[in-house]
Amino acid sequence: MALTWLDQSLLLQPAFALAGGMVTWTELIAVSLSVWMVVCNMRVQVLAWPLALLSSLLYFWLFWDGKLYGEASLQLLFASLALWGWWQWLRGRSEDGSALQVRRLSLRGLIIAITVTLLAWPALGFFLKQYTDSNLPFWDAFPTVASLLGQWLLGRKYQENWAVWIVVNVVSVSLFAFKGYWLTVLLYAVFIPMSVAGWRAWQRQPQAATA
Repeated sequence: MALTWLDQSLLLQPAFALAGGMVTWTELIAVSLSVWMVVCNMRVQVLAWPLALLSSLLYFWLFWDGKLYGEASLQLLFASLALWGWWQWLRGRSEDGSALQVRRLSLRGLIIAITVTLLAWPALGFFLKQYTDSNLPFWDAFPTVASLLGQWLLGRKYQENWAVWIVVNVVSVSLFAFKGYWLTVLLYAVFIPMSVAGWRAWQRQPQAATA
């Protein structure tokens, strides 16, 4: 019943045509909120998190309808992490008890982050292949896992989150082009230089000690 209503919702109706495909109202609103969110992240403004919450819920709706179950599930995790990140930026503390500041990962932290991501990617891909009708299980799985890493790094104000988002955005452009989400393809293509700009902007922020 819930999915039937979702499929018939006005928000999933076409807003306009783009590159031979149709852009829904859901995608249009989610894209607008996402651009605003990234601008706020670049400026280290806490408004980024409620915008992330709203855009994630809209993208869950869109991706589930398109049978991108890894990406859809990721959006629910993003919504939860948006609440967590919101709290972190308002009340979070670093390991020494001080308020969170922009900082860099230690070499050990970087190795752990990369290792966990490379192990989780094929595990999730296999799960999607075996237990869903996803037609791109491993392609779907990589940005899902990497995005979780990026979101955690962002919530804890680690500068390396921007490097992760660059990789995620490059892969996502191809994934969403295959599925015909053309406005989202454009969004993620724009996210690539925005992520580079965000990385540079955070390098100019007052830096806490490497953690």
